Amino acid sequence: MVDLILTGATVIDPSQELCAVRDVAITGDRIVELAEDIPAEAKQRIDLSGRILTPGFIDIHAHLYAGSTTWGIRFDALCLATGVTTVVDAGSSGWANFWGFEENMVAPARTQALAFVHISGIGLTFGPLGELEDIRYACPDRTAGIIKAWPETCVGVKIRMGRFQLGDNGIAPLHLAVEAAEATNTPIMAHLGPGIDLPEVLRTLRPGDVVTHCYHDKGDDIFGDGDRILPAVWEARERGVLFDVGHGGGSFSFDTAKRALAQDFTADVISTDLHSSSLEDPVMSLPETASKLLNLGVPLVGVVRQCTTGPAESIQRADELGTLRPGSVADLAAFELQEGGQFEFRDVHDQLMVGPKKLSPVLTIRAGTIYDPDALAGEREADRQRALRMKALSRGDIETFLKG
Repeated sequence: MVDLILTGATVIDPSQELCAVRDVAITGDRIVELAEDIPAEAKQRIDLSGRILTPGFIDIHAHLYAGSTTWGIRFDALCLATGVTTVVDAGSSGWANFWGFEENMVAPARTQALAFVHISGIGLTFGPLGELEDIRYACPDRTAGIIKAWPETCVGVKIRMGRFQLGDNGIAPLHLAVEAAEATNTPIMAHLGPGIDLPEVLRTLRPGDVVTHCYHDKGDDIFGDGDRILPAVWEARERGVLFDVGHGGGSFSFDTAKRALAQDFTADVISTDLHSSSLEDPVMSLPETASKLLNLGVPLVGVVRQCTTGPAESIQRADELGTLRPGSVADLAAFELQEGGQFEFRDVHDQLMVGPKKLSPVLTIRAGTIYDPDALAGEREADRQRALRMKALSRGDIETFLKG
């Protein structure tokens, strides 16, 4: 007797190079069997014929510290309604305010929430000013102390590498981030932004470090001033530096992605950079972002890899996440692959792309518990309204904030 058997779905699990119709059996919070046919008795069976079943999606770039940072959102219902079983905060908290993030965001969540800890001790508390314009906020030893104290939550070090964030400090803060990451044997996630020399950033990063916003077009991007991807980008990839989409409200251009894909440069990870100013438009969810890459020509199996196995590897959790191997945690996502439609997608410039494919969430299973997207609709709407109010406030629209 098992608790749950999922039958009839096309299982796509890149960690096992599997793409075939399979049954999955779950007992408690663990997958106990994956096979062509599972005859065991079950307390519950769900027929997913015609659907796609994957490991739970992993979003390694979002901003989750709602109520305490500029762009934080309430994330739990959104994730569980869209197939995301693990979500990683990308530096909303630094060492000085991480404890509050752990107690108020991570502990109550049904979704597994992890974190890159910002090398700036204040994290992203006050968006109108760059968090490392004053380099005294960068503190490698205290950042490392937090990561060592909460290894179950902390996956690495975050830094935003743009002139707005760093002021006149140039590459120096990145060296401090490297110091913290080496002390904890964890990766860095480095935000790409204009005003800082990208080749120098890439030369400083180490194998396993993650470059996010790889398809942005704001200057100092992967193309530099030319039509070809910079040699430094290829050299970094050859050394093992990873590249993440990190869509966000200003860091994903259809034109840049098309040019990169035409030169066989595919991101290792798809992530959302969800925050209060990107949630409503243009990001919405990880499946929505993944659907954009699917319509740009990335094969379905590749897109699933970028949302499961790839991110699990990038945060050093591939032994427990991003897989459907028996014995692993029962984190799964089921989708309907809609084909032949006229689905509209937009990038950060409001450029419209109409495509024939879309991944639509059907159900999410997190640690053996089933979540229905429809049942989470009310909670999601309340969270969305909160995000819209914070978006108005962060943009200085006090009147709209007060009306909300």
